[in-house]
Amino acid sequence: MLGAKLDCAAFLKDVKREIDCLDPREFDALSHAIYKRYQTGRFVYIIGNGGSGANASHLCEDLGKGTAPEVGKRLKVLSLTDNTSYILAWANDTSYDRIFVEQLKNLGEPGDLLIAISGSGNSKNILEAVKWANLNGIETFGVTGFDGGQLRKLAHQSFHCPSNDMGVVESLHVVGFHYVVGCVYALVNGTRKVEQLLRAAA
Repeated sequence: MLGAKLDCAAFLKDVKREIDCLDPREFDALSHAIYKRYQTGRFVYIIGNGGSGANASHLCEDLGKGTAPEVGKRLKVLSLTDNTSYILAWANDTSYDRIFVEQLKNLGEPGDLLIAISGSGNSKNILEAVKWANLNGIETFGVTGFDGGQLRKLAHQSFHCPSNDMGVVESLHVVGFHYVVGCVYALVNGTRKVEQLLRAAA
């Protein structure tokens, strides 16, 4: 933990440096991937463990409520981190590695989007879900830190924070997600055009 080693000024300096390493095109690519599901009426699923699981719930809430127009259709978005009894049943009766993939087998369909958040990029339950999604017509978007791990290699697209501190990684994921929610809101409500977004993400 950087906060255990650095004073506050040095910590913030490090965070600023990590922000400069982020690729804005990846934020726009994620925004576009989500908006495509709004257009087609497909589902967005979000998964993660620990702090990334909290971020999955947070992103789900923000996307579901924060992009909703007053009238008309809304984005279909679900965090697979939040059905506690279902998760515990799969973990207890089989393996923790299966807690997300088994939910996808119930719910996922071709054309859906899976947003998989893993700071290390190597969480087995995340990787199992991404592998299954890739084989079953679900687009996958990895959200990673450190060197990206296996997730960055497996997912169709990624939003990567190259920090080696988990706290910084999880924090900057949230920063990116807040931009994405605003961007999707603008697309849904017609104040931003897809063509503009695609040019920015190219």
